[in-house]
Amino acid sequence: MSDIVIYTRPGCGYCSMAKQLLASKGSKYKEYNIWSKDEYKAEMVKLTSGASSVPQIFINGDHIGGSDDLYALDRAGHLDGLLEQKS
Repeated sequence: MSDIVIYTRPGCGYCSMAKQLLASKGSKYKEYNIWSKDEYKAEMVKLTSGASSVPQIFINGDHIGGSDDLYALDRAGHLDGLLEQKS
């Protein structure tokens, strides 16, 4: 199973959509609420080379991007393969 990390904030519709897609695939993820700790937001910005919008999604350490990027991977038929890889 893949190592999935998602940076989110409460009330974010795109975050909910991304988590819903991952859940529909049976994938478990580690979620970091960037509003709960300043360190989480700073870490996200550093790991993404400056992105400050949420969600920011990582699969096996690779930056996927946001919700739209995750759904694009799924539509292209590539998401399932990424989710099946081991970290």
